[in-house]
Amino acid sequence: QVELAESGGGSVQAGGSLKLSCVGSGVSIRWACMGWLRRVAGQPRESIEAIDGTGETRYSDSVKDRFTIFRENGKNTLSLQMNSLKPEDTATYFCATGRRDYCRGLEFRYLETWGRGTLVTVSS
Repeated sequence: QVELAESGGGSVQAGGSLKLSCVGSGVSIRWACMGWLRRVAGQPRESIEAIDGTGETRYSDSVKDRFTIFRENGKNTLSLQMNSLKPEDTATYFCATGRRDYCRGLEFRYLETWGRGTLVTVSS
C-alpha cells in the first residue's frame, strides 16, 4: 500500500521561500513518476510539477522558474523548493504518484495516489 505524507507548509510573505517534503512508503520515489498538485479552496486542482524515473521534469507555466521539484533518494523523499512566492500560490499542496503518462502531460486521469496535503499561505 502506497502512502505519502507531505510536510513543510506554513505562512510566508510574498517574495519568500518554502521547501515542501513528501515522504513515501510502499513506493520507491527514486524510480516512480511523482508530482506535486495544489488546490485553492473552491477551485479545481492544478498539477504544477512532475518528475519521472529518469529525472526529467515538467512544470506548469504558473510555477516555471520559481519552483523546483527534486528527489532526496536516501530519504525516499520528494521535495519542492518554492521561491519568489506570490499570494496566488496560497493553496493546499499535495504530492502524488502517477502512471508514466502523468509525467508527460500532468493529466489528472493518470494519477494514482496522493497524500493529505500541506497548507501554504502567502501574504502580500
